[in-house]
Amino acid sequence: MGGVFSALYLQRQGWDVEIFERSSVPLVGRGAGIVTHPELRQALADVGRSAETDLGVSFDWRITVDRDGKEIARLKRPQISTSWNRLFEIVNEVLPKERYHLGKEFLRCEEDADGITAYFGDGTQARGDLLVGADGFRSQVRAHLLPEAQPVYAGYVGWRGLADEARFSGAMRDIVETFIFHLPPGEQIIGYPAAGQNNDIRPGHRSWNIVWYRPTDAAKLKRFLTDDTGREHAISIPPPLISREVIAEMRADAERLLPPQFRAAIDLIDQPFFQPIYDFETPAMAIGRACLIGDAAFVVRPHVGAGIVKVVQDAETVARCVGKGEDVVAGLKAFEAERLPMGRGFVDHVRKLGSYIRPSFASEAERREAMMYAAPDALMGETAVLDFLYRDEPPPYLRASA
Repeated sequence: MGGVFSALYLQRQGWDVEIFERSSVPLVGRGAGIVTHPELRQALADVGRSAETDLGVSFDWRITVDRDGKEIARLKRPQISTSWNRLFEIVNEVLPKERYHLGKEFLRCEEDADGITAYFGDGTQARGDLLVGADGFRSQVRAHLLPEAQPVYAGYVGWRGLADEARFSGAMRDIVETFIFHLPPGEQIIGYPAAGQNNDIRPGHRSWNIVWYRPTDAAKLKRFLTDDTGREHAISIPPPLISREVIAEMRADAERLLPPQFRAAIDLIDQPFFQPIYDFETPAMAIGRACLIGDAAFVVRPHVGAGIVKVVQDAETVARCVGKGEDVVAGLKAFEAERLPMGRGFVDHVRKLGSYIRPSFASEAERREAMMYAAPDALMGETAVLDFLYRDEPPPYLRASA
């Protein structure tokens, strides 16, 4: 996504851009639900796609439910949710297909006074004035340029999946257009609408997206990352390879811990998957003629749904700062000066929102501070919103004493 937005923003400045995608197959059928923000809709308009009514599913209300599924809190917060697939489809339509190259695994780059050359695993290379590393939290560009910089595991995972509305029955049909929260002890689960199969957003054809945050220590994560053949995967594991035993344990815990709405939805998810939650802050976003954007630079926990906004703002800033390319290195330094503090702010804020998702605390004071973010008003008011970017002080519920 970051690569596509970077290309489109740079093209608006007159750049001749090529995208080199690590995957050898088109990026379809990936990701899950995304709650959109005005900043994303502005970015779509910037690159030639207006914020169309078919971006996703509109909803007005957020509610928190107890263990029995009864509503205990409510907040009106109109938003539009979509899916990664739907958003990628929208932006990809305005990208010249001949500019997008599959099966290009980045190995290294070399810079000289006149440009920068990227070398790929298939033996090819590409030369230009600017290299944008938009290759995610496992970034090969970052690994080459800043090999000592590594993500840090946050101590919990997010189980995810999409339940098809077409398979809902009874009362489940009434929740499709609602953002629902529940707080098992030391955990959090949310559900909200998303585009359905083939990016369908028609009533009856949509999906409900589940994200269940659960404390998972390093030893347990290692077992989660080991497939049924005994192979251990680093950092993350492809969904089809998750051990059947691990999935069975998750489903059993859902029956034991969750309200009926979430139990019913999880029963309908054929291929649940989990996302280990990491924090990462790059020491630099500009390295000569190369730069890092999005999750290649800052890995932000998913609680505010900021990943897409962060990367499109990075992409816009790169294009604006390098301009027509008169002085690429100076332009990238200006980009870094603007976005480095923003990335650090994202990481710091979202780290606080997830601070209570753990089985124990080092002190009572630490517990009280973390639990302020677990109250229903704080949870519903802070999740999947970007208000923190525009305020000078925290909201009342975070200023109050524990």
